[in-house]
Order: sequence, then C-alpha cells, then structure tokens
Amino acid sequence: MDNFDFYSPTYFKFGKDTEKETGSLAKRFGAKKVLLHYGKGSVVKSGLLERVKDSLNSAGISHVELGGVQANPLADLVYEGIDLARRENIDFIIAVGGGSAIDSAKAIAAGVPYEGDFWDFYSAKARVEKALPVGVVLTISAAGSEGSNGSVISAQGGKLKRSTGSDMIRPKFAIMNPSLTATLPPYQVACGGADIMAHLFERYFTNTQDVETTDQLIEALLRAVIINLPKAVANPADYEAQANIMWAGMLAHNNVVGVGRVQDCASHRIEHELSAMYDVAHGAGLATVFPAWMKYTLKHDPARFARLATNVWGVADGMAGIEKLKNFWSSLGLPTTFKELGGKEEDIPHLVKNITYTPAGTNGTFVPLKEADVAAIYALMK
Repeated sequence: MDNFDFYSPTYFKFGKDTEKETGSLAKRFGAKKVLLHYGKGSVVKSGLLERVKDSLNSAGISHVELGGVQANPLADLVYEGIDLARRENIDFIIAVGGGSAIDSAKAIAAGVPYEGDFWDFYSAKARVEKALPVGVVLTISAAGSEGSNGSVISAQGGKLKRSTGSDMIRPKFAIMNPSLTATLPPYQVACGGADIMAHLFERYFTNTQDVETTDQLIEALLRAVIINLPKAVANPADYEAQANIMWAGMLAHNNVVGVGRVQDCASHRIEHELSAMYDVAHGAGLATVFPAWMKYTLKHDPARFARLATNVWGVADGMAGIEKLKNFWSSLGLPTTFKELGGKEEDIPHLVKNITYTPAGTNGTFVPLKEADVAAIYALMK
C-alpha cells in the first residue's frame, strides 16, 4: 500500500425530508447570500426548489437563482454564474441537482475569486487555490460529485470536455434524500449506476500491491450496486434500493476506496470524448467503454480480472466476468456498443486526438495507453 493523504470534510445529511434543513446547514457554514444553481426545470416542477428556498428564508439567508444547467455542463453558463455571483456579492453556492449542477457550481465557486479565466483550471494552466464554499442538495445517484474534489465542464459548444480537482471545491455539506430520485426515468437511474460502478472499477484496476482492505471494500460496493440497481430501475420509487445506491455512489468517488493505491482514469477520459461529441449520458458512454477497455487490458493482469469475476460476478474466468458486466448493463437498457451509442467509425481519429495525454503521450496507469491503444479500444466497442 502506498502512502496517502485523505481529506474528506463534507457534512452529509442523509434521509427523508432532509432538504428542509438546507437553510440551517448553509447558516452553519457561514452563508449570508446564496446562489442557487440548478438544471432545466425538474427541481422547479417537483417543488424541491421551493422547499429549499423556504428553508433558506427561514434561516434568514437571501438568495438568487441561476438555472439552465444541462447534462455535460457548459462553460458558457459557468461564465454567466461567475458574473452573477460577483455582481450580487454571493458568498456561498448551493447546487440543487445531480453531478452536472454540482460540477457547474464548483466551477463557478472556483472562478469567482480567480482573476484569470476559470477554464485555466480545466486546461491544467492553473490550480484552484481559493473558492467560494459549495453545498449540495442531491437529486440523482451517479457522479459522486457531492463528496468529491472533482468537477467536469464542457467547452466549445460541448465539443471539449475537461476536468479539474481540488479540495478547495469539496462541498461543505451534502443533503442526500433518496426520495428525491423517485421521479427519475429508469434510464437515468441505470446511467447513474453505471457511473458509480465505473468509479469503483477505476480504483480497483491498479498495479499497487497489498491493498486488500480497499480491494474488499470495492468488491462489496460493486455487489451492493448490482443487487440494488435492477430494483431501482424497475421501480425508481423503491426507497431502500435508491438509498443503498446513493450512499454507494458517494463512497465510490470521495476516494475512501481509492487511498493507498494508484488509480486509473483512462476510461473516463475515453468516455468524455464520446459524451462531448455525441451528447450522450455519461453513464451510457461508460457502459460502452468499460467492457472494451477491460478486454484490451485483460492480458496485463489476468489474476486481478479473475478475482473480480469470482468475488463480484461468481464466475472464475476474467473474460466471463467482462461478459457478465456487459450483459448486466444491457439488461438495464444501457448501450454497450459504439453503434448503439450513435458512434461513427470515421469519428475515431478525432476522438483519439482530442483526449488529454501525459507528456509521455500516454493515458492511464494500469496500462499506459498510447493513441493506437485508445483507437483499438474504440474499435472494440462492437
């Protein structure tokens, strides 16, 4: 196991009706004037936004609103949010929604005190050293952004997707009410589950030795998602299934299962180009990428793939485990091939070139992938 630092200061409020405590939590963390940041209307139609505003009003906290966040959140709205927050002297940002709203809120929070272009953080030109505090009222189990230090934003009309990470943008609090996921379409529930599983796989596939504790934690979380995700897809109002998935999603990405080991994020970078080009749900893209990435890297460490197959899927062979995963995602209505995703073979060279590579020209750590390797993985998504 490698040396590590672990910092996870987020205060989690989990359970039914917890959104009614937004005001008291915001006040606890020093908020005086809040920017409420959300998506395209579901939080309004459901009455959630009104409940959040009532809670803030009861706590004596003023607020302004900025809606319009879309899946694969855009830099244009971040710029708008930065200008609004500066103009209104905002001192706290609360995202009401899923990973897209949270990531956009984090980007605004980092951009407000920064004198340059916030995109510097996403193009590796600068590091986030100061940010407004962020809170979250979560509405979908997927990205785990409610407990993580990461944020992903798209630019160039959505054609370029990049990420940044800093403990300065970890949420101060996250309100997690599984009941808020009850109105989600089953497809969104499935996409969220695929995203959660991908976060776990990216930590599991490591070259670091003797990480038995986190290996077993990851395997247990995967089994929990595999048990509960079909229940939630069949009935999004199944509170207990959604509760288990929601907590697993947070644990998958706040890094408690990633410490002490080198992690591999190649699959996320490969997928980011798919969702940027084809505007597909992130989880749907991951469902096409991961089986192909696994097949391509299987020969690097067959024993690790066999362990996953045995402990998670109940089969002894690594390739059989990959097929189990692909069939599981397909049974939930997710695409598992390039064609199902809307991908075109002639787009592969562009997808390959657009990925961020290290100075050595590689992507990932489990198996450092060069451009030819990434192209081969896209080609395997059949």
